[in-house]
Amino acid sequence: MRVLLIGANGYIGRFVADRLLADPAVQLTALGRGDDADVRFDLASGSPGALTRFLDAVHPGVVVNCAGATRGGARELTRHNTVAVATVCEALRRSGCGARLVQIGCSAEYGPSQPGSSTAEDAVPRPGGPYGVSKLAATELVLGSGLDAVVLRVFSPAGPGTPAGSPLGRLAEAMRRAMQSGDGELKLGGLGAQRDFVDVRDVARAVHAASLSAAQGVINIGSGRAVRLRDAAAVLARVAGYGGALHELDSPPGALRPVIGHPRSSDADHAPPVSFPYPDGCGSWQQADVRTARDRLGWRPRIGLEESLADIWMEAACRI
Repeated sequence: MRVLLIGANGYIGRFVADRLLADPAVQLTALGRGDDADVRFDLASGSPGALTRFLDAVHPGVVVNCAGATRGGARELTRHNTVAVATVCEALRRSGCGARLVQIGCSAEYGPSQPGSSTAEDAVPRPGGPYGVSKLAATELVLGSGLDAVVLRVFSPAGPGTPAGSPLGRLAEAMRRAMQSGDGELKLGGLGAQRDFVDVRDVARAVHAASLSAAQGVINIGSGRAVRLRDAAAVLARVAGYGGALHELDSPPGALRPVIGHPRSSDADHAPPVSFPYPDGCGSWQQADVRTARDRLGWRPRIGLEESLADIWMEAACRI
């Protein structure tokens, strides 16, 4: 099976590449903007015609699109998340390769959910920010393209390679600095959000399964369980061996809630708090209904959050 992977050097794309390369039946070609790609091509500025000529030459059976942007203004997000996908869809329509398209979507397309609920694929999307809007527009382009296509709506990916600027990455970095400086108290804000964390290696397994399946439409990829960020912080502290006090600043003024450990009497009371807002526009709660992935892809998450956090901490601890 010839697979064209777009965005192989990204956070999710790297693990998708590893997973596909481990399959001896897959012949993988990577297309992207970086020098390490087999073929250099910028979806946001390249023409559908140029991509069509490449598709006709390589003749892949599957195209996996992991490319996109998570940060930037509305214009940049639209270019990299929507215009780029329009280019892929148009090129595939023009090409004679007949390739199947596996598009990586995201849970930000849904927007805020009712606390306690599980979001299924038939939920009406109401993205709460430009990132979710740009990804939802891409999904609609794929679904309306007439192609053999599936969109995997990935919830909150975690595990090795987690970007340092993400909420979990920033949390690990703050803990590393506290341990390095011997600070016995860490004050954190923005820990009230609850998210469905799924290990990036499990996401790669889902992409592999979707490449081999005939499933179409939208399929959620998540753990099926929402976890409060403050609970993830407590688990991270445990796997890191951080014995200090972790204080949450989401409590009423003047009442810091101890999450783990015990406060020490020192000038640490004057240390500035570290805030970790969740910038995805999804409010306080998201939890995936993952029954469709189980039924149509034969996929279930295998890696628990503690292992994901341990890998995040391993990378943070090695950072100088």
